[in-house]
Amino acid sequence: NLWQIHGHFCELENDGEGSKLSEEDDKNKLAYCVTDVPAWYLCIILGIQHLLTAFGGIIAIPLILSQGLCLQHDGLTQGHLISTIFFVSGVCTLLQVTFGIRLPIVQGGTFAFLAPSMAMLSMPKWTCPAWTQNASLVNTTSPEYIDVWQSRMRELQGSIMVGSLFQVLVGFSGLIGFFMRFIGPLTIAPTISLIGLSLYDSAGMSAGNHWGISTMTTALIILFSQYLRHIPVPFPTYNKTKKLHTSRIYIFQLLPVLLGITLSWLICYIFTISNVLPSEPEQYGYLARTDLKGDVISQAPWFRFPYPGQWGLPTVSLAGVLGILAGVLSSMIESVGDYHACARLSGAPPPPKHAINRGIGIEGIGCLLAGAWGTGNGTTSYSENVGALGITKVGSRMVIVAGGVLMIIMGLFCKIGAIFTTIPTPVIGGMFLVMFGVISAAGVSNLQYADMNSSRNVFIFGFSMFSGLVIPNWIFKNPDAIATGVVELDQLLQVLLTTSMFIGGFFGFFLDNTIPGTLRERGIMDWNKIPLDDSSNTLESSEVYNLPLGISSCLSSFSWVRYVPFLPPNAPSSQDEAKVDSLATKHTSNKPFQ
Repeated sequence: NLWQIHGHFCELENDGEGSKLSEEDDKNKLAYCVTDVPAWYLCIILGIQHLLTAFGGIIAIPLILSQGLCLQHDGLTQGHLISTIFFVSGVCTLLQVTFGIRLPIVQGGTFAFLAPSMAMLSMPKWTCPAWTQNASLVNTTSPEYIDVWQSRMRELQGSIMVGSLFQVLVGFSGLIGFFMRFIGPLTIAPTISLIGLSLYDSAGMSAGNHWGISTMTTALIILFSQYLRHIPVPFPTYNKTKKLHTSRIYIFQLLPVLLGITLSWLICYIFTISNVLPSEPEQYGYLARTDLKGDVISQAPWFRFPYPGQWGLPTVSLAGVLGILAGVLSSMIESVGDYHACARLSGAPPPPKHAINRGIGIEGIGCLLAGAWGTGNGTTSYSENVGALGITKVGSRMVIVAGGVLMIIMGLFCKIGAIFTTIPTPVIGGMFLVMFGVISAAGVSNLQYADMNSSRNVFIFGFSMFSGLVIPNWIFKNPDAIATGVVELDQLLQVLLTTSMFIGGFFGFFLDNTIPGTLRERGIMDWNKIPLDDSSNTLESSEVYNLPLGISSCLSSFSWVRYVPFLPPNAPSSQDEAKVDSLATKHTSNKPFQ
């Protein structure tokens, strides 16, 4: 199995230096690299952890959209939207890991689409009728009410589907790959860091619903992921040779987020049934209860298959499409940053241009599918799960495949998804405090490749970061400041100028490519590990980023492949593979089992 033979980049990249690694370096090694295949039960458990990590962001989107769709008092339809977005997220995750960027990166709903979507739904044409705001007047089964929310959803669907075609074009045409020759650490660092920093309000609002519960969740995740990660726990195991015996498993390193969330969730449940938490909605700490959405579980059907066009035939408007395009632009910049962060945290080489082209193109197809299925949103790479890679030290893409399958199952079996809606928001907020901090730090870590003794680089990074915080904050406080007279242009500028990672990435990109500096000073030479060549020609890169099922090898014999921007230019020779085979046999895997 090629994955088992070549799946040890952690060891291969340190060939010749492994004996010199200190104990500190050895402790920071990945438990599983990108091409490693953990045991099936570990894939499921770790996949659940990634599912829970993405859960807060995925479930928040339909709940926020429900306000603009006039669905505040229709919990059952909200449940259907949640199931649909989980199903589509699972499908898009499998597409991305298998045929896209091929890194362990989760796909899910994007907050970049929320601002233009809510802006469109706030237009006079789509303002919710007054009677939909009164729960006593809403009959969720009446044709009139169904048409009210479905007409708005169909308008969103059409705008998202047309806007996603732009992302498909940019990805598969190679335009993103072309820009990558101009994108270095000083562009990626502020983009990734601002992804985490711009979410501080979301994390604070969730955690602030009960600071005691959120602090406990944060403390547990820190305890498990940092202080106890090198402590093995004996577990009974069985195999044919050793029969029943105990194996030492580094459970705290593998499952810190899942353990932290589950333990906090259990404590909240105990506090709820013992009435320690307040039962009045206006009292502080009420949102930490686990019984707030109990009716959703009883109302949700056991099985429901989402399908394209389930809300009717999508409609299109120019205002909606232009607004969504702004979200698409922000999402693409965020995703390119996530690809590089994910590669670093999963033990993979820097992603080559053809893989980035394919990743962006597949994300465009994902947005197209999300629009067709009617999630009211698109898809993008999830920064929260990139942060989870850095904490768990598990970078295997098979874990993400398992997570994608689990998301599809959750989308089909509505009862399962309904159970997870009982996770209290303070618990999710406590997880966000850790995750978003790791994302911000992962962005800053890219600066190790640039010469930060250079005043040029210090200025570019500092100005990009500060602008990415100041400009969106001012626009949020002065929403009427943008008034060009063209509504569509106002929406476009509003979304772009309130997206921190777009502002920081734009200034970093512009200044880094216009202020004179050498490739070594800018960090591009060290960042790509090669001076000018495309890193797609290295053997390690081909094992990670080439297409699966031998597709790349079959296509490598055709000369026209080199002209297709999203296909690898060639495949490594059999001599090169034999060389790595011999290297692989000299190393033992650094797995969390002993």
